[in-house]
Amino acid sequence: MRSLYISIFSEFYKSRKTLAFWAAILLPVVICSLVTFGFYSNSDKILKMGYPGLMLWARYSGATLNVMGMLIMPFYVIFMAFSVNNIEHKNDTWKTLFAQPLNKFSIYAAKYLYAVLLIFICLALFAALTFGLGYLLQALVPKYTFNQYNPSTVLINSYTKLFLSSLGILSLQFILSLIWADFLKPMGVGFIGTIMGIVTASLNWKYAYLIPYSLPALALQITKVKPGGDPLAFEIFTKEIYTSLIYALVLFIIGYFIVSKKSIK
Repeated sequence: MRSLYISIFSEFYKSRKTLAFWAAILLPVVICSLVTFGFYSNSDKILKMGYPGLMLWARYSGATLNVMGMLIMPFYVIFMAFSVNNIEHKNDTWKTLFAQPLNKFSIYAAKYLYAVLLIFICLALFAALTFGLGYLLQALVPKYTFNQYNPSTVLINSYTKLFLSSLGILSLQFILSLIWADFLKPMGVGFIGTIMGIVTASLNWKYAYLIPYSLPALALQITKVKPGGDPLAFEIFTKEIYTSLIYALVLFIIGYFIVSKKSIK
């Protein structure tokens, strides 16, 4: 555990000034702020719709979830996976990294867990900012009905599902970024995979859940609030999530063998 802790802290130290680190914070701040500004500046039009609290939260939180699940989330994960390993590729420090008196598995696991941690922080901020800025809108526009419903459980469940659905993509892209040092190859594969995932998920292809890149979009479809329905009546651990976790576990093990061979070159 000490080796793992030291390795994770080392990853933070190396990446604390990089775009990969700050994207986890800036991405939710920028997107949530833009959505909030849109609801504030168009409050007159939205108020005419007469939404009750539940539906108003569904529209507000759904604006962010739609953007994240369908497009930004896959590309963010692809970029994160590349950035974590690019530090070693760019400086050609794989051999130096594994020459340290630390457990090799801990070094590899720390890189993976650090990427997972950044994704978790990003999505946790999305949930927290959506909740907080929603009530800020209520204070700025008293006629809004945000105070009629508490969305905390829905937001936690939705972003938890989005987080778990992203692990399959992360694990696959993590391996690609280990194999290829340049940005274009893993990004190209990720771009094609994301387009395939969006198309297959949109068409409701029955085997779409087997494509890692489609899993965030499928998770988003399931977490949409239906008019008149119970927003809490959805499962977190569905077949899409189990598929993502299986991909994550299997590819994590494969990635360790790949990075171990790098250490002896």
